[in-house]
Amino acid sequence: MIETIAAEMATYAQLVPLEMTQTEIYESVQDDTLLNASFWANIALAGIAILLFVYMGRNVKDPRAQLIWVATLMVPLVSIASYTGLASGLTISFLEMPSGHALAGEEVLTMWGRYLTWTLSTPMILLALGLLAGTNLTKLFTIITADIAMCVTGLAAAMTTSSYAIRWFWYFISCTFFIVVLYVLLVEWPKDAEAANTAEIFNLLKILTVVLWFGYPIFWALGAEGLAILDVAITSWGYSFLDIGAKYVFAFLLLRWVAANEAVIAKQPSTFTIGAGPESGAGTPADD
Repeated sequence: MIETIAAEMATYAQLVPLEMTQTEIYESVQDDTLLNASFWANIALAGIAILLFVYMGRNVKDPRAQLIWVATLMVPLVSIASYTGLASGLTISFLEMPSGHALAGEEVLTMWGRYLTWTLSTPMILLALGLLAGTNLTKLFTIITADIAMCVTGLAAAMTTSSYAIRWFWYFISCTFFIVVLYVLLVEWPKDAEAANTAEIFNLLKILTVVLWFGYPIFWALGAEGLAILDVAITSWGYSFLDIGAKYVFAFLLLRWVAANEAVIAKQPSTFTIGAGPESGAGTPADD
């Protein structure tokens, strides 16, 4: 009897592989040169960006301009930590895809650490943009809340293995929150930027942000998490290239403008008011 149970357990162990250890995941990442390079390229660029942005903001004195600078600096700081987590295998898992998926029954590498990065870094991008536009607290809270919800529901889509349909349902919920973000960026904040005399740089950064952020749901849909048209390494490089433009290029353009136009930022009224912002041309200098 005991021998029979032992034999059955041995057979079950062969059919159901043990969960991969972090070391095994790390070695798997190391073995995929293209995938591994997509992580280390961003670690290197984030490090360079941190040093550059510290230098660029060294003479910023106005409190509002300093807050824009700090929020922007947080983006590469979060990224270097997050990409290190990916490169080390700490924030990567192998998940078995559900029935209906193109890779159903296969264990697919899932880079859930990227969603952690986006949840922490994209609100900083929006905070910096909102401060640049001279928006009010209501709009700032709305867009940042929708952005965090977008990232968290995107993570839920990537991590759901019980149902292929529910994965896509999470995806469409995430896209719905994205629409809220787009509305504030494209409709509400341009009017605030006009009133704050920052419309020219805001519109440039707005276009850059919207165009690049559209790339993330597209790569999700085409990648191994969605339709599996693109493999994991190509998808990872797609995300990495988008991060380079949406984070480091964005931050460089913003900080260069702020450093050269600090007086314009200093004249903006306080962001921390509820409801509608000032009408165009009606802004008054802050008391501080």
